[in-house]
Amino acid sequence: MPHYSIAPQLTDEYITSVWETLPRYLRPTLLLPLPALSAQLDCDLTIASETFQHTGSFKFRAAYNLLASIPQQRVVAASSGNFGQAVAYACKLLAKTCTVVMPSTSALVKIAAVQSYGGMIDLIDVRKISRTDRVQQLLVEQPGAFHAQAYDDYRVVAGNSTLSKEILSAADFDVLVVSVGGGGLCSGQIIARDHLHASTEVIGAEPLPGNDAARSLRSGQLVRNEHEPDTIADGARTLSLGALNWEILKQGIADIIEVPDVLTLEALRSYFLYANLKVEPTGALSLGALLTQPERFHGKRVCCIVSGGNVDPKVYAKALLG
Repeated sequence: MPHYSIAPQLTDEYITSVWETLPRYLRPTLLLPLPALSAQLDCDLTIASETFQHTGSFKFRAAYNLLASIPQQRVVAASSGNFGQAVAYACKLLAKTCTVVMPSTSALVKIAAVQSYGGMIDLIDVRKISRTDRVQQLLVEQPGAFHAQAYDDYRVVAGNSTLSKEILSAADFDVLVVSVGGGGLCSGQIIARDHLHASTEVIGAEPLPGNDAARSLRSGQLVRNEHEPDTIADGARTLSLGALNWEILKQGIADIIEVPDVLTLEALRSYFLYANLKVEPTGALSLGALLTQPERFHGKRVCCIVSGGNVDPKVYAKALLG
C-alpha cells in the first residue's frame, strides 16, 4: 500500500480491519454481465450495481464506516443527495442526529429520502452561498457537532474500498471504470486494488461540463471549477476533488475520460434497455466513458461501477424518452 501524506491512517492494517467489520452492515453489490452491450462495444462487460445498496447508492459504505467511528451525536454534512441519504440512515442506525446542507436544485426524491430517514434538510441557493460556507455556519450554530465529509476523509475512502474488495475478489478484470465527482468512490477503488496487489487499471469517468479532475490530471496539480457544474450528473456537481482523493488519484489512476451529458443519458437508456435497471445519471457515467472512447476498451474485461439509482421519476422519464 502506498503511503499517503494527508492520511497516514490508510494502512494495510486499517483497510483489513474495515474489510473485516463493515461488510456485515452492507448489502453485496450486484455483479451482472451484459452480453448484448458486450457485443456492441467489443469488450467483455460486467456491471457492479450499487442501486440496491442501502439508501440506493455506494455512499452508505462510506457514511456508516465514518459515523460508526466517531463519538459525537450530532452530525452536519453537505450533499447533492446520495451522501445525505446515507448519512441520515447511518445516523438513524447509530442513534445520532444530522443536518444535511443540500442545493435547492437537488432531486426531489433525494430530499424526500433524507427526510424519511430522520435527517434535517437545509436547502441553499449555491449561487448565493457555497455548501462549504453554509456547513461552517451550522457548525458555529451547533458547537460540538461533527462535520461529515462526503469524500475527503480516510474513513470514507476505506468504506468505499469495500466495493472493489467484492469486485476484484469475484473476477479478474483488466479495467475498472468509476464515476468521479469529489473522488471518494474512485480513490476507494484504487486503495482496494493496491491492497489486493491486483493489476487492474482504474479509469475515471467525469462529466465533461465539470471536468476539474481530468484537468487536474493533465496539469499535474489540483484545479477547481469556478462554480458548481451544470451537468445532468447531479452527484458529480463538485467544485474539486478532495485533497486526499487527489493524492490517491494522481498516483493510482490510469486516466479520466470526460463524458458529454448526451452520452451519459445514452448510457442511462442502455441500462434500462439491456439490463432492466433504473440508474441515475451519475451512475451511468462509467458506461458513458465506454461510449465516449469505445476503442479504449476493445477486447478487454471491463467492469463498470453503477454508483446509484436515485433519480426523480420525471427526470428519469424525460431521459428515457430522449
